[in-house]
Amino acid sequence: MKKTAAILFMLIGMSTGLHADNFANYDIVPLPQSIVMQKGEPFVLDGEVMILADTGLQQEGVFLQQYLKDAIGLNLQMTQKRMKKERYIELSISPKISEKEGYVLTVGQKGITIQGGSAAGVFYGIQTLRKAVMEGTTMPAVMITDAPRFGYRGMMLDCSRHFWSVDFIKKFIDLMVLHNMNTFHWHLSDDQGWRIEIKRYPRLTQIGSQRSGTILGTNSDLDDETPHGGFYTQQQARDIVAYAQQRHITVIPEIDMPGHMLAALACYPELGCTGGPYQVGHYWGVYTDVLCVGNPKVYEFVEGVLAEIMEIFPSKVIHIGGDEAPTVKWEACPKCQALGLSKDQLQAHFTKKVFSYLTAHQRRALGWDEILDGCPQDAMIMSWRGTEPGAKAAEQGHDVVMAPTTHVYFDYLQSQEAQFEPSRCGGFIPVEKVYSLEPAPDTLSEEAKSHILGTQANLWAEYLLTEGLVEYQALPRMSALAEVQWTQPERKDYETFKKRLTRLTKLYELYRYHYAKHLWPERQLTSRWQF
Repeated sequence: MKKTAAILFMLIGMSTGLHADNFANYDIVPLPQSIVMQKGEPFVLDGEVMILADTGLQQEGVFLQQYLKDAIGLNLQMTQKRMKKERYIELSISPKISEKEGYVLTVGQKGITIQGGSAAGVFYGIQTLRKAVMEGTTMPAVMITDAPRFGYRGMMLDCSRHFWSVDFIKKFIDLMVLHNMNTFHWHLSDDQGWRIEIKRYPRLTQIGSQRSGTILGTNSDLDDETPHGGFYTQQQARDIVAYAQQRHITVIPEIDMPGHMLAALACYPELGCTGGPYQVGHYWGVYTDVLCVGNPKVYEFVEGVLAEIMEIFPSKVIHIGGDEAPTVKWEACPKCQALGLSKDQLQAHFTKKVFSYLTAHQRRALGWDEILDGCPQDAMIMSWRGTEPGAKAAEQGHDVVMAPTTHVYFDYLQSQEAQFEPSRCGGFIPVEKVYSLEPAPDTLSEEAKSHILGTQANLWAEYLLTEGLVEYQALPRMSALAEVQWTQPERKDYETFKKRLTRLTKLYELYRYHYAKHLWPERQLTSRWQF
């Protein structure tokens, strides 16, 4: 008979005399699809246990070794040769596991095995083990059979409005690992800064990566007149891509176009409808200066940039932005008007050209939901203006990633007491709201549901002034998103989730991540007025 993990832990503790607090807990975040307790004595994880990794899984073994050292202070030896009377954590790939990211974690008296459908599956099994042992190293016998609900499980980080160091990007990727995410959407260009080296167009980083000041508050009339900038060299970007790949995370770069291009126009004013002069943006919001879609030089520029982007990033998907592109400059531009298109057709004309270029190079275009009207059938849509555009796109046969402002804009506030929040951004999205997101609702047809690839949250950085604030805005909401992405809907329960999340915060604190404590008032300052 199946018992819940909590009940069985109590019974084992009573029968063996072991203290219940020393038991590992398999009720983790995100919750696995199946946890079936088994008969038999528990396995005791101690310093005598070794890690036995099959060929091709040495890197996963190294990660497991480091995670256990961090979490419980054990420095386990690794081996590729089995010896009698030794106890192991065995890592292997099994052809019986059909899901590539799926795994089976088995604990018995003599050892632990983690079998995956691929190295990625083994890696996610390691994450489960890593979280379970935070509660204790006496491990009740269990079989955990698990696989993710969605294949696309992402986070977007904006590095244009404020620039983040290479070390922090890696730390952010490690945070994604902790939440079983597999796609890092890297927002690398916008009006307020160009952040990636393009050797063919050196002024993009010489000029476009620097702004001479930033508006204070929420678009007030006061500028701080303090230079802000930075960019990633191509070698640094490749290093980050490799770091992510080792952790089974794909990096999708975004070059936002034809709008949000003011930083590029400041470098190459001939690419705009008016010819400038332009300045890298100080204000937040939408600028009317965009790429001139009637200028052949614009497509030469775009293709030159994308050619180098594709050399750096092996991702099958390239994000081309496409959001918030005002038509006012196009309507007054002779070159744009010479195309003989309506103002609503001009962006589609641009998108199709960019799409064709990427397709010719065996890549797929992903764009914000504004590109939906008139875009090619194979274009992927990222739905941000609610879930309705994504539902419409899915019904039309487009692959869709849900990233709606209503649920997963993590720059929005986590508390309605805005005066006590460190961010100046508006909006209100608490953890429970994130948890309630259903990316593929029953209102969709079955065919449309098959086109919902997954979901991601977005961290726009207008009001994120420090790396610690990025973490604070992400956590603990990433944990709720992780369960939306990974766990089947019938397994989700917000009240039990909060208990599992409370245990997960031990890892937040272990790695010194900043996180919002609204769910734990006792962890906040004892008084807002006494410091």
